[in-house]
Amino acid sequence: MEVTITTQNFESYLKGDLPLVMDLWATWCGPCRAIAPIIAQLAEEYDGKVVVGKCDVEENDDIAIEFGVRNIPTILFFKDGKLVDKLVGGQPKNKIEEKIQALL
Repeated sequence: MEVTITTQNFESYLKGDLPLVMDLWATWCGPCRAIAPIIAQLAEEYDGKVVVGKCDVEENDDIAIEFGVRNIPTILFFKDGKLVDKLVGGQPKNKIEEKIQALL
């Protein structure tokens, strides 16, 4: 299941038991809308193995600033509370899934 990540709940997901995959996006971003169904599908496929979340950079710009996100969509991959990888721009499902597999 896909979760919504905000400034208020980010730390709890980051320090959770499962790796975190966070899609930073905005409503006006075409490529963000294009990968949204892929992100949702991966959230279902990896439910219980990783947390897949979406973070709206317009509402939570502090998170984007903290990780130096300058372009969206950006997908950040966290393991054990640490940023271990990222993808910038629209990506095919297999590329995102490859990064998720590396977290497991």
